[in-house]
Amino acid sequence: MAEFDTDLFVIGGGSGGVRAARIAAGHGARVMVAEEYRMGGTCVIRGCVPKKLLVYASHFHQEFEDAKGFGWSVPEPSFDWGALIANKDKEIARLEAAYTTNVEKSGAKVLKTRAVLEDAHTLRLTSGERVRAKYILIATGGAPNHGAPIPGIEHVISSNEAFHLPELPRRILIQGGGYIALEFACIFAGLGSDVTVVYRGDNILRGFDEDVRTHVRGEMEKAGITVLTGCTVSKVDAHGHEFTSHLSNGSSIASDRVMFAIGRHPNVANLGLEKAGVAINPDNGGIAVDFFSKTSVDNIYAIGDVTHRINLTPVAIREGHAFADTVFGKREVRVDHADIPTAVFSQPEVGTVGLTEAQACERFTHVDIYKATFRPMKATLSGRDTRMLMKLVVDGASDRVVGVHIVGDGAAEMVQVLGIAVKMKATKADFDATMALHPTAAEELVTMRTPSARHVRAAAE
Repeated sequence: MAEFDTDLFVIGGGSGGVRAARIAAGHGARVMVAEEYRMGGTCVIRGCVPKKLLVYASHFHQEFEDAKGFGWSVPEPSFDWGALIANKDKEIARLEAAYTTNVEKSGAKVLKTRAVLEDAHTLRLTSGERVRAKYILIATGGAPNHGAPIPGIEHVISSNEAFHLPELPRRILIQGGGYIALEFACIFAGLGSDVTVVYRGDNILRGFDEDVRTHVRGEMEKAGITVLTGCTVSKVDAHGHEFTSHLSNGSSIASDRVMFAIGRHPNVANLGLEKAGVAINPDNGGIAVDFFSKTSVDNIYAIGDVTHRINLTPVAIREGHAFADTVFGKREVRVDHADIPTAVFSQPEVGTVGLTEAQACERFTHVDIYKATFRPMKATLSGRDTRMLMKLVVDGASDRVVGVHIVGDGAAEMVQVLGIAVKMKATKADFDATMALHPTAAEELVTMRTPSARHVRAAAE
């Protein structure tokens, strides 16, 4: 009898786990993937993909308004939340089926079950069956975190439930100031809801460049979204189908829904990690791993949000691919987590890669900032009160562009391409030597010639 039932057992059928399974199978490994909910994981089922579909839907209200300035007579539009959710669900079901099919086509086996570690090589399935695996990959992702318990927390929804609401809320309060909170705030506002954002910090988008934070907040407020900072929700009362959120500053707000999007925590509970000897990182609560995603147990690895390193789907995919190449492809591949492009699909959209102005000033002695804010061409006829922001952060000593920050239409698409330039260590002179493409918003990136700010750090005595 063989010592192991499979060469690789993957816990979690999300983007990272699926990529690892397919690549490992391609290298000739026997692979099993266990998923207790739906194949595709958070991103496909209740994250990036359905969110982006809702973002598209929320843009149309603005597009209908803007069309008048370009000569179009648009009848008064109406919106059907139920139709949007049904169409979204249909697309997600198609993607889930595709994920399952692609894994099976690679030669891996999909198990629709929960799997729990019993020791470093043994997994127990929901049926009670036990599987022995030579290698185990934990890719269970993360889940919404509501924070410390407060009275009425049972009335609060997360982004998970927001995708399946029976009707569009007329009024919604959202607590949080990061990606998920702002994206849903703009989705609901664009679809016609009255939206209030509550955030404990002094400004939204903590960790982003200060100019980006200020610009996005200003644009959201111009769009009618109320942003309250420096306070939190301390209690939620229910009154039939209405809720009253009591804030730490003494005020209260009535709404039809209350949503918390204050962060996510790694899915590490009840996996049997302690039985297998897998250590948790005390700094972030995720599974502790090395540069090759190996845990404290030699044959057990972990990738993606469950490690709580950089919680982005493409990062999980890259880590899963690197793991499979390293363990089964017989070549060590180490993921570079520097200069990762990222986007916030708020309205306006944010795209960023590299260092913020503050981070650059901490790292380099000379920092040059090139910044432009301008009214996009489309707004000249639509009459919409909006402005774009483009910003380059440059190491003044080497002339290397170390950060790019864009707020406005197409920001994410632009930053994906600009991520290549930053990764290749392009200089400001390289940007200047690139011919502008006119008329575009992106041409500003290669036509800014005069620094808007220069920072010089005095040498330590």
